[in-house]
Amino acid sequence: MMDFLCTKPHDLISRYRLTQFAFCRKIIGARYYTKGYEAVNGPLESINQTFFRSPRDSDGHGTHTSSTILGSKVSNVSMYGLGSGTARGGVPSARLSVYKACWFGGCDDADLLAAFSDAIHDGVDVLSISLGQLPPQQIYFEDPISIGSFHAFQNGVVVCASAGNKFFPRAVINVAPWILTVGASTVDREFPSYLLLGNLKQLKGFGINTIPDQGKQYSIISGSTAAASGIPSRNARYS
Repeated sequence: MMDFLCTKPHDLISRYRLTQFAFCRKIIGARYYTKGYEAVNGPLESINQTFFRSPRDSDGHGTHTSSTILGSKVSNVSMYGLGSGTARGGVPSARLSVYKACWFGGCDDADLLAAFSDAIHDGVDVLSISLGQLPPQQIYFEDPISIGSFHAFQNGVVVCASAGNKFFPRAVINVAPWILTVGASTVDREFPSYLLLGNLKQLKGFGINTIPDQGKQYSIISGSTAAASGIPSRNARYS
């Protein structure tokens, strides 16, 4: 998903037929691209995964990145009771034009470049790109993000792209000099959780996605007996 920030909504609204049912006032444009991906992988329908043949998000990534950019203020929110306060995106007053160029975790170069071209033509102000190639970084004139970003830069568009979520130590991507490369730091705090045993001994662990026990008691079992479907019991012994 390529999420493009636009602060000139009237320039884009006239180019789209958007309905109140499908969009909020923040989203002023949406396109999607499949020709490149389908030329290599076949029709989307031939892949046994959930998807929408539209700009609609099917895995949550585009929704997540969009709300990070321009999510409205929401009061009294928390993560399982932790970090309570007001949540908001970076620029709540901005408008969004979406260009969906990736499918099932993969992005075709032709689709990416087509999305860049349309975004430039539509007159966006900022491009936010939360995707990239696996390290090592490709040379600039073979990397679609570097190429598309260069054309955007020449047209006065600021391009922000992720430095990479993980992969290899000390490795970054999207490092072309005309890209504003953004990287996050490691979380600097812990989220403790506690387990109370029947003998009233309390064990401390860490995690925020624990499941309430509904006041019941559970017997201690071996990890090998709790293997998930398709996982060998010997592997379930390890945590």
